[in-house]
Formats: sequence, C-alpha cells, structure tokens
Amino acid sequence: MAPKSDISLFKVTLLLLLALFSFLSNATANSSPFEFLEHLKGCQQGDKVKGINDLKKYLHNFGYLNYKNYIHSDDDDFDELLEEAVKTYQLNFHLKSTGTLDDKTISQMMMPRCGVPDIVNGTTSMRSTQKHRHGSIHTTVHYSFPNGKPKWPSSKYHLSYAFFPGTPSQATGAIAQAFATWARSTHFKFSQAQNYQNADVKISFHRGNHGDGRNFDGPGGVLAHAFYPTDGRFHFDAAENWSVGAKPGAYDLESVALHEIGHLLGLGHSSVKGAIMSATISPGVTLKSLHGDDIQGIKALYNV
Repeated sequence: MAPKSDISLFKVTLLLLLALFSFLSNATANSSPFEFLEHLKGCQQGDKVKGINDLKKYLHNFGYLNYKNYIHSDDDDFDELLEEAVKTYQLNFHLKSTGTLDDKTISQMMMPRCGVPDIVNGTTSMRSTQKHRHGSIHTTVHYSFPNGKPKWPSSKYHLSYAFFPGTPSQATGAIAQAFATWARSTHFKFSQAQNYQNADVKISFHRGNHGDGRNFDGPGGVLAHAFYPTDGRFHFDAAENWSVGAKPGAYDLESVALHEIGHLLGLGHSSVKGAIMSATISPGVTLKSLHGDDIQGIKALYNV
C-alpha cells in the first residue's frame, strides 16, 4: 500500500489538473462576478438598494473600505463612508470624482482585474506623481509602491521560479516569456527551477478558496494575484478562460503574468493606462512589453 503522504500528493495533483481543464477548454465563460454592479448604476449617498452591500465588499477587497468599526458593513445603505470610497476609486482611475455610480464608474469597476488591492493599509499611491529625469528631459510618472516599499535584498537579484506539478506546458512557456521580458529591462535574472518547494517564486492555478485569504471568484472577475517581496506566491484563477496569445473572450497568460511579476518584485498599481501595472485588462488583449512607467518604477525602487 502506498504511504499516506503519496496518496495525499496524488489527490492534490489530480485536483489541480482538473482545475486546469478550463485552460485547455474553449467553453464559453460564465457571467462575471462583478455583474451585480450593473444594477447599481445611478446610486448615490442616501440610497438603499439591494446589492450595495456587495459593492462594499468589492471596495473592501481592493482596499477602499476598512470594515474596522464600520457600522454599515452588513447593510445596503449608501452612507458617507461609501461615498468617500467611491470618490477615491474614481480619482484612482481618472474618473470624475462625484461619489455617484455613473456609467463610466460602473464600467471601470466591472473590468476583469488583478486581485492585489489598490490601497494598502489605508494609503493609496496610484495617483501620486513623481518627477523623473532622463538627461535634460523631465517626465511625470505614476508608478507606485506599497507601504514600506518591500523589495528583494540587494544580494538577491537572481530569482528562481517553479510551477506546481501538472501545470500545462502551454502555461509554463507563456509565463517564462513574461519573466524574460522583465529580465531584459531590470537588473534581475530569472531561472526555472525543478524543485517547487525551494523556489523563490511558486506559481500555481487555483479555484475559489485556496488558503491564502484571497479567494478567487470565478470567470471574469479577479484573474490572478501575487504577493509582494519576499513572499513569492503567484496564483492564477483556474476558472478563467486562459489563452496563449490574443483570443476573443480569453485572457492572455503572458500579459497577466507580466503584471503579477511586477508585484512579486515590489511594484504597486499604476494609474497610467497602458502600463503593465495598471490594475485591469480586457479579454482578447495582449501586452508583450513593459511601459516606461513600469521600467522607471522598478529602477527607482531598487535604485539602479
């Protein structure tokens, strides 16, 4: 009889392989978990509409609402605190800051996105502007860092990454390309390791609650998330319709990986449209190169 540890590993691997079936499938994606927002168009302070509580959870997940001592966290009241959270969201995404859920705000909120919060510990830096000098030219940049500016030690510039056993080769190849793109524009070097447990960066696909406190929500919502240095965890939502390259209704693995690697290296979200570190991406879109804002951000963080 096989040892219990071997049986457990077999079960985990089998579950991951089943979870990855959607990557190889051409099935039509289900409705987005953000679809509830459509019903809230036009809502503003003073309203009480079913679904507002889901909006509060949405904004809490991405850092705009802090539930500590929030008496309206479990109801559908559109109160002053929620209005301020909506205003902050609108400012971060270059929308008119009215606090009202207008068409443009709802459309932005419904976009598939990264699961890493825009605001960490109550501080947003998405809208911060910094002056960057390149020779005699001055430009304004909008890259951001989370509080404390976590980063890899200066001696740790060669990072290993590994995939959970059973990850399809189509996925590993696309993600490896994303690491290569970052390597070309930074002082970092990346190499794929065979030993998953000992790698600096551990990449895996999951569904729903997968034990890290950041549950995935199914097709069309949160696509992936990664943790800031030096944690190294990097997770994709296996429920998404993933593709290699542009495909209608699917999300390009390399493009999403480029974004999440930025978090792994210490970058927060950028308010620059077109930057890799922008929080959202549409299906069918491919992003193969870093934006100037991304490159300036990583160089500023590591002073290189």
